Amino acid sequence: MLLSRVLPSNTTLLPASSRTRAAPLRCHRVPVGRAITVPVRCRSTMTIQARDTPPVLDIEPQPLKLLDRGTKLKIAVIGFGNFGQFLARTFAAQGHEVLAYSRTDYSDTARSLGVAFFDNQHDLCEQHPDVLLLSTSILSAEAVLRSLPIQRLRRSTLFVDVLSVKEFPRNLFLQLLPPDFDILCTHPMFGPESGKHGWAGLPFVYDKVRIGDSDDRVERCHAFLEIFEREGCRMVEMSCAEHDETAAEIQFLTHTIGRVLAKLDLKSTPINTKGYETLLNLVQNTCSDSYELYNGLFIYNKNSTELIEKLDGALDGMKKELFDRLHGIFREQLFDSSGRRPIDVGN
Repeated sequence: MLLSRVLPSNTTLLPASSRTRAAPLRCHRVPVGRAITVPVRCRSTMTIQARDTPPVLDIEPQPLKLLDRGTKLKIAVIGFGNFGQFLARTFAAQGHEVLAYSRTDYSDTARSLGVAFFDNQHDLCEQHPDVLLLSTSILSAEAVLRSLPIQRLRRSTLFVDVLSVKEFPRNLFLQLLPPDFDILCTHPMFGPESGKHGWAGLPFVYDKVRIGDSDDRVERCHAFLEIFEREGCRMVEMSCAEHDETAAEIQFLTHTIGRVLAKLDLKSTPINTKGYETLLNLVQNTCSDSYELYNGLFIYNKNSTELIEKLDGALDGMKKELFDRLHGIFREQLFDSSGRRPIDVGN
């Protein structure tokens, strides 16, 4: 019977005679749960017993409603070390909901910043954050990303990284993340030391690697970038390849010079010049970052190898120039203009 295929399984039918024609019906409001009796011109009637049915669950979460929430984001920070805490402090101060995960127990620190700390990645991902921010070391980024239970996230989650190299995480995201996820590669060109007095004027580099066309996904990406705009950062949109080529000179070179100077064990003196003070500050700023970061800048930026070879060649060239000049001075002291050795009047 076709009717049985349409009506819910918990609906009760009382069949009526098929030889009679139904009389015209009048519409009346009937309370839920009450029986509806349909009169017909025969001895029997057809009764439909309407019952409450359970709601249908939507397994896939509804699209983001960022405009309804005043562009406030739920941001999950993966890697809640020094730099992750540095960023989370500003995120929370701007009113965003911040979640954090780390292998180390930072629950007390997170509580003081107004951040919800999770010691289990599954529990964090089940919170369905709008943005998942990868703030690990460069060397551990791949292992951390592979360990994430991304199947528990919204299919359109925005993945962001803040690593100091860019082509490596870009390729990693494209390789490991399903095509539904959005990807934004960023690099705040500052840290807890250089940004401790504010972010105004400091450069923030970003590359919109893969952002969906829908309004809510475009708005979400804009809302995240707006965090740094509001703090006064100098926003620089740049491809990951261009970033790495430029950063090898301005970042890896800076770290290399700072760590070379650190090996000289430079000390402050009573007669410091401004230039010498600059060198001491360079040592402090670069060596306050972990050696793991410096090592990552070398391993995961293909431009760093060429740069360190140029630096080595430049140092050798400078040494050769100095010793050549020194040799020339000795020759002038040993020989007169005629090329003869000067006479020692003492002998």
